[in-house]
Amino acid sequence: MTDNAFGTQLPTEIDTTIPHEARVYDYWLGGKENYPADRALGDTIAEHVPTIKTMARANRAFLSRAVRYLVAEAGITQFLDIGTGIPTAGNTHEVAQSLDANARVVYVDKDPIVLAHARALMDSTPQGRTRFIHADLHEPDSILGNPDLTETLDLSEPVAIMLVAIMMYFRDSDHPQEIIAALLDAVPSGSYIVITHPTADFAPEAMAGVAAAAESSGITFYPRSKSDTSGLFTGTTLIDPGLVPVAAWRPELTSKPTAVADAESAWYWAGIGRKA
Repeated sequence: MTDNAFGTQLPTEIDTTIPHEARVYDYWLGGKENYPADRALGDTIAEHVPTIKTMARANRAFLSRAVRYLVAEAGITQFLDIGTGIPTAGNTHEVAQSLDANARVVYVDKDPIVLAHARALMDSTPQGRTRFIHADLHEPDSILGNPDLTETLDLSEPVAIMLVAIMMYFRDSDHPQEIIAALLDAVPSGSYIVITHPTADFAPEAMAGVAAAAESSGITFYPRSKSDTSGLFTGTTLIDPGLVPVAAWRPELTSKPTAVADAESAWYWAGIGRKA
């Protein structure tokens, strides 16, 4: 066992010989918290999708735009970021607190290596607050029942639930709509849900190769169509511009707008839904 940023023991051993989705994603983003097995899988997937690193960065850029919208236009100051991944530049609290120093963020991830680096997610402004919960979205009660959640966020006030590049690890048999419904039931009207999801709609053969490579390494990877991704927003109303390719979602909110003509170069659907 290895001590984490909070001085407590990690719940499980970190096996660096088996690729992990958070570390593969870190590799694509140019991070340093990845190992040969992660890079090997990342490179195998890149054989099917040579622009995969660009896609990962486009997805990350969307997260920043979404948070900017939620704080500056929707007035949201509370975030539940699930499937956080390994900390990198532009974490949710950094973007939110740059716009409102009082913003509060609870991060959730099941990967012990994310927990080991969680100190980077604790660098809050004095006015705001951040916390990290080690839990698995497959068991939403492990998140919703954690006292750190209610000690950090006021669930009687609107919350933005961030599910960025996480729901593809859930098959239909995992009942993802029920999981999301449980999260939405815990927050009040005026809350939001943010989802990005890889799809085979733009390049079926290439995405089939990605899924096969991931599955052969023991990582569930389940791309969804636009229609199926839309179903994940049940219980909310999509805000403008609706469910669109990730690069086409409000590109004006970034300092370097992505040309809409190139929107389908990143094979993710992206949207934000508001709970009535």
